[in-house]
Amino acid sequence: MSTLADRPENPVVGLPAAHESAALHVTGAAMYTDDLVGQMAGVLTAWPVQSTNAHAKVRIDVSGAYDVPGVVRVLTADDVPGLNDAGIRNDEPLFPSEAMFYGHALVWVLGETQEAARLGAERVQVEYEPLPSIVTVQDALDAGSFQGTPRTVLRGDAAVGLAASAHVFEGVTEFGGQEHFYLETHASLAIRDSEGQYFIQCSTQHPSETQELVAHVLGIHSNEVTVQCLRMGGGFGGKEMQPHGFAAIAALGAKLTGRPVRLRLNRTQDITMTGKRHPFHIAWKVGFSREGLLQALDAVLTCDGGWSIDLSEPVLGRALCHLDNSYWIPNVRAYGQIAKTNKQSNTAYRGFGGPQGVFLIEDILGRVAPLLGIDPIDLRHRNFYKPGQTTPYGQVVKDAERLETIWGQLSGEADVAARRAEIAEFNAGSPHVKRALSMTPIKFGISFNFAAFNQAGALVHVYKDGSILINHGGTEMGQGLHTKMLQVAATALGVELHQVRLAPTRTDKVPNTSATAASSGADLNGGAVKNACEQIRDRMAKVAGRLLGVDERDVRFGGGFVTALGAPVKRVSFAEVAQAAYLQRVQLFAAGYYRTEGLHWNPEIMQGSPFKYFAYGAAATEVEVDEFTGAYRVRRVDIVHDVGDSLSPMLDIGQIEGAYVQGVGWLTLEELRWDESDGPNRGRLQTQSASTYKLPSFSEMPEEFHVRLFENAREEGAVYGSKAVGEPPFMLAFSAREALRDAVAAFGPAGHSVELGSPATPEAVFWAVRAAQEAAVAAGAGTVDGRTLVATAGD
Repeated sequence: MSTLADRPENPVVGLPAAHESAALHVTGAAMYTDDLVGQMAGVLTAWPVQSTNAHAKVRIDVSGAYDVPGVVRVLTADDVPGLNDAGIRNDEPLFPSEAMFYGHALVWVLGETQEAARLGAERVQVEYEPLPSIVTVQDALDAGSFQGTPRTVLRGDAAVGLAASAHVFEGVTEFGGQEHFYLETHASLAIRDSEGQYFIQCSTQHPSETQELVAHVLGIHSNEVTVQCLRMGGGFGGKEMQPHGFAAIAALGAKLTGRPVRLRLNRTQDITMTGKRHPFHIAWKVGFSREGLLQALDAVLTCDGGWSIDLSEPVLGRALCHLDNSYWIPNVRAYGQIAKTNKQSNTAYRGFGGPQGVFLIEDILGRVAPLLGIDPIDLRHRNFYKPGQTTPYGQVVKDAERLETIWGQLSGEADVAARRAEIAEFNAGSPHVKRALSMTPIKFGISFNFAAFNQAGALVHVYKDGSILINHGGTEMGQGLHTKMLQVAATALGVELHQVRLAPTRTDKVPNTSATAASSGADLNGGAVKNACEQIRDRMAKVAGRLLGVDERDVRFGGGFVTALGAPVKRVSFAEVAQAAYLQRVQLFAAGYYRTEGLHWNPEIMQGSPFKYFAYGAAATEVEVDEFTGAYRVRRVDIVHDVGDSLSPMLDIGQIEGAYVQGVGWLTLEELRWDESDGPNRGRLQTQSASTYKLPSFSEMPEEFHVRLFENAREEGAVYGSKAVGEPPFMLAFSAREALRDAVAAFGPAGHSVELGSPATPEAVFWAVRAAQEAAVAAGAGTVDGRTLVATAGD
């Protein structure tokens, strides 16, 4: 029995708890990075000069900026004392001599006010010497423009498996990226103190990496830079890698001027300068047995990395490790490569390549089910992993039986069979509006693919009055991590939630932290917080034993009091024990540490066990599609999802709901478009605001939304038996896309395979409906525009 997973009696974890900053959020009192500017004087504002060419050598004259009143300094490459780079491969110059995408920041203007900085930037003169540009993935494929290291996942022999398959299909699956569109844009505030040290407030998911990169740019050591993340107004992966350069610009400005410098992107700057979810182009061939069982998959995955490598390699790696989703495929060959294009450098996004891998197999199953003559729900179910089977990269699928259990529970609770019969009856009498209900599963691996990131630290203080302060390496972006850590600490120390307070994340309290990403924030930091609390509790137990006159092994902590086993009436308060411990010179603070055990991964051959465990779930989504417009409604969603023994069920349900809706946004609404012409605006992002980039809103929320946490789901070896929640439920949204496919199919003949554009916008759905209707005409009879059409010989 793992002590990490064990819970004491009456734990604080597992109870519904409001987000620790909920009151501050809803009253507007919560402070974010840029809000702190109002608390200090003399702050300068940084403003970028952005490229208006997708790819060009540049010559820059900044002299005109100094003619603008209020302009203090223009930052250029000549000002950098250390390394002029913000990337992990030294491929992202902060001040480039070659513009690599439309919107690329070339130099930065510092002004007394935002307006002065903006007007100064307008006076900077840039001469462009245009170079050939690559805008689309297809452009990159045609030009052989790639970056990074390609990877291959192999199991069995895909060629032999395909040759032996009763049914073989091939095709191309393409899908777009996704803008993070966090409410708070990128923001940093840098201060240089009288000792020459730098304190940086930053909206970052990875403070330690921000610290490290700032030090590199300034040519100093990490111990001279402190980074604090108070909280973020959303991150979704977009603030894992890309805040570092902005923080470095602010720090450089503070160094050169001796004044605080803020850098906060406006919405258009943020969208045009920062990376997105990686779009993919995937060519595939798949084989099935006569019974509809997957036999072989051969695929070439090309992801659009943008102009630099950023996190594209691990994103591609996770995509390759998730293209099986929940299905056993005995023979697999999957080759992955990264395209280099003249667009923003694409980066982490919730799911981190997992959704792109899952997209492939779910698209394949949705497309071929009608051709096999098998119901798509049944086709998915019959291909589920069975206990003892392994993934294509060699990891045993632990708890595979949960897939079957969750699927059965969801099917029954959502009354899927009866509702599908009702839908069939409705569709038979409804020529212009069709409905469909689809189910999809998810199996998602939890841990960083890079083993070193699977560690965390924490610092816990108990004060003489019994109050507790915790600090850990994770960052809060609205997901509730801090709330969970408060619950973990309260449980481990046996106190009530109100006795524990949490300090902002900062690098001088907990060093060398990992990014809050990969859904691992609660696992890693929870393990570290629990470890620190248990060190303190064990010391306090000795003191309490003397106070109670019992052996320290019989001391129990709970509810803010300390009692003795077998004599619960006799008790002292936690505060009394803390005071006594201080007087007895017992240490009341501790540094906690946690590392994930049991991981093994060889990225060279893409084999091993990179994940601590798998999170499972399933969703059933019912939609309604209008023939004339392609518009759709999500009528009802039912979800059963596995979060182990939840640390905070109310937060977890909220995360599942939010992830599902964000996934629906990616799959059906959010369309990024660039100017692909050869004109002067080639490479310009055309969807630069919420007016042109469609985000999910209340109108896209399901009319009925039922979410339940999978029960009796304790995860051994994880903090208090819990599992991650951030990313896995994002992929439950595939049930919505597949429901749209099935609804479109209802306009066509039996056996018609629907190819649905991505995102499946109303426009894409409309054209898919038209294709289905034309297939019906070709098959014998159908309706288009309300007219009954009958095909004749020779049509």
